[in-house]
Amino acid sequence: MYPPVGPTIVEIGPLALRWYGVLMLLAFLVAAAIAAHHVERKNLSASTVWDGLLWVLIGAIIGARLYYVFIQSPRGPEGLGRYLANPLEIVNVMGGGLHIFGGFIGGGLAIALYTRRHRLPLAVYLDGAALGLPLGQAIARLGNFINQELYGPPTDLPWGLRIEPPHRIPPFNDLTLYPESTRFHPLFLYEGLWNLAGFGLLHVVARRFDGRLRDGDLILIYAIWYPLGRFFLEFLRIDSWFFPGTPFNVVHLLCLAAISTSAVLLARRAVRERRLSRGAIAGQPTEGQAGEQAIRNGAGDEPGDAQGRAGLELPDRIEEDGRG
Repeated sequence: MYPPVGPTIVEIGPLALRWYGVLMLLAFLVAAAIAAHHVERKNLSASTVWDGLLWVLIGAIIGARLYYVFIQSPRGPEGLGRYLANPLEIVNVMGGGLHIFGGFIGGGLAIALYTRRHRLPLAVYLDGAALGLPLGQAIARLGNFINQELYGPPTDLPWGLRIEPPHRIPPFNDLTLYPESTRFHPLFLYEGLWNLAGFGLLHVVARRFDGRLRDGDLILIYAIWYPLGRFFLEFLRIDSWFFPGTPFNVVHLLCLAAISTSAVLLARRAVRERRLSRGAIAGQPTEGQAGEQAIRNGAGDEPGDAQGRAGLELPDRIEEDGRG
């Protein structure tokens, strides 16, 4: 397996249009279109999603960049010192270096701020994001394929990925040990397929259980599904820092936190909903109880209200007596 095109689409002087940026923008647009459709089904204006898209874009990019600079890069070969010595490099997103978990945090905060400012239901918009994110992520991962990044250890599997020497990280750039014929696990493909499966799962759940789902359930399901796959894929990462003597890294901890928190919240919401349903069924009055309650309510009314009802009912009794 090898990318059919190079990273750059067109280059004019110092400006370059790259596939990674185009695919990333396309991913945001597709995810936003799906979210807008969900919001519209909830009797809200789809335009509110498009109006808030810039907020999410900015928040996600800032979050993804800051996570990479201050959490991911310190464990790399150059460390955080590169950015401390050249602070402007922190904002040089074009130079590479984004992390999806930082994007989740920044994008999520942006949605929260946007919905709060415009007095919109946060849970509805988070559910819309949950429906659109998996497909958007699958599209964006194609950019990793074209850039020859996000690959795992060597493999003999027929779908192994060929990585050119300039794109290899140590020790796999040693061609005496790993010749150009070496193939690597295409982690971008594995994650992309997992995202596509999640996209299908969430839409099936959303349609099949539409009447039973509460606003906020879909984002919790997404926050279980995606980290679950990512947790196992992290064991194949060759560009991450792992805790000494273990096969685990920081992303493993984040995945476990997301899965456990979301599962607990989802379970608590289901239990509370079941209790409310049982209470409503147990609390429904019989016809006799309903009549007695109506009499008690009438007896407790103000005298003026009782007289008013008597005056309204009097003509009916007169007519009945006249017909008799």
